Amino acid sequence: MEFGNEILQQQHDEQRNSRYNAALKFVVVIGVMSFFADFTYEGARSVYGPFLAGLAASATAVSIVTGFGELVGYGFRLVSGRWADRTGKFWPIAIFGYFVQLLAVPALALAHNWPTAAALIILERFGRATRNPPRDAMLAHAGSEIGFGWAFGVHEALDQFGALFGPLLVAAILAWRGSYRFAFAALLIPMAICLSLVLTARHFYPRPHDLEVKTGNVKTKGLPGVFWIYLMGAALVAAGFADFPLIAYHFTKASSVPKELVPVAYAIAMGVSGTGSLAFGRLFDRFGVMLVIPLTFIAAVFAPLVFLGQFWLAIIGAAIWGLGMGVHESIIPAVVGPMVSPDRRASAYGLFTAGYGIFWFIGSAIMGVLYDRSVTATVVFCVLTQLAAIPLFVIVGKRIADSRIKS
Repeated sequence: MEFGNEILQQQHDEQRNSRYNAALKFVVVIGVMSFFADFTYEGARSVYGPFLAGLAASATAVSIVTGFGELVGYGFRLVSGRWADRTGKFWPIAIFGYFVQLLAVPALALAHNWPTAAALIILERFGRATRNPPRDAMLAHAGSEIGFGWAFGVHEALDQFGALFGPLLVAAILAWRGSYRFAFAALLIPMAICLSLVLTARHFYPRPHDLEVKTGNVKTKGLPGVFWIYLMGAALVAAGFADFPLIAYHFTKASSVPKELVPVAYAIAMGVSGTGSLAFGRLFDRFGVMLVIPLTFIAAVFAPLVFLGQFWLAIIGAAIWGLGMGVHESIIPAVVGPMVSPDRRASAYGLFTAGYGIFWFIGSAIMGVLYDRSVTATVVFCVLTQLAAIPLFVIVGKRIADSRIKS
C-alpha cells in the first residue's frame, strides 16, 4: 500500500513538473517575442522627444502627443480586453495589435512634420493597446501555475532587455549617421523578427488557457471592491510618472545629457527595469502587494534627479525612472491577476490599464504645461502625486490579508 502511494506521489510530482515547465516555456516564448517588439518600438520611443523637437514641436506639444498616445495606448485596452473575453479570440486580437503597432515604427522615417509623426506615434500606441490585454490574460494563465509575479517578472525582464538594445542601436546609428530617419528605417529588422515570432507562438501555443490549473482568489460576477481601490492608487502613480519623451526633451533643452547619449540613458533605464522585474517578480510572489509601497517611494525620487540634476545625477535619475517603469509593467499588473476570476481577467486588465492610461494622459498634459512655466513645479507635481498613492496601496494590502485570513 505504501509502495502504491509512493508511485502515485511520483506521478503527481511528474505531472506538476510537466505543467510547470510547459507554463514557464510559454512565458519565455512570449518574453522573447516581446524582446523584439520592445527592441523595435522602444528604440524609436527613446528619441521621440528630440525627434519631435527637431520638427518644431513645443514641450507642451510633446507632452500632449505622448500623453495622448498613452491615453490611447491604455484606454483602448478597455475595448480589446472585453472583446477578448467575449469572443475568446485572444490570439487573433493580439496578432492584429502587434502588426498595427510595429508597422507604425519604421513608417516614422517618412514623417516630415510633427503632426504626421504624432499620428504614427499614436497609431503605435493603439496597436499596443489592442494586443496587451489578451496577451496579459494568456500570461496570467501560465502565472497561475508558476506564480503571477514570476510570470510577469520573467516576461517583463525579457521585454525590457529588448528595450535596452533598441535604444542602443538607435544611439549607434545617430553617432554614425546622425539621422533619426535612418534609425527608424533600421528598426524594420527587429520588427520583421517579432512579427514572425508572433505567428510562430500562435502555432505552437494555440490554447494558452489550458495552462490554467487554479482559479482566481476572488470568485464574483463583477470586480471586487479592492480592485477599484487598487486602480485608484495605480492611477495616481501613473499621473505622476513622467513619460520619457518629456525627460528626453528636457535633457536636450537643458543640455544636461548630450543629444547622442539620450538613447543611452534610455537604454540604461530599460536595463535597470528588466533586471528589477526579475527580482521584484520573485519578491512579489513572497510578499504580495505590500512590495509596491517601498518601490513607489523609491521611484518618486526620479523626478528631482532627471529634471534638476546635471549629467550624472540625470543618468541616475533615468535609472531610477527605469526601476519605476519595471514596477509599472510587471508588479502592478501582476497584482490584478489573483484578484479576479480567470474568465474576467482580460476585461479586468483592459479596465485597469484604461484607467491607468487616462490618468497618465492627464498627468502628462499637466506636466507639459507646468514644464513650460516651471521645472520645479513639474518636479513637485511628480513626487507628490506618486506619494499620494501609498495610503491606497496600504488599504489594498490590508484588505487582501484580511480576505486570506477569512478564507
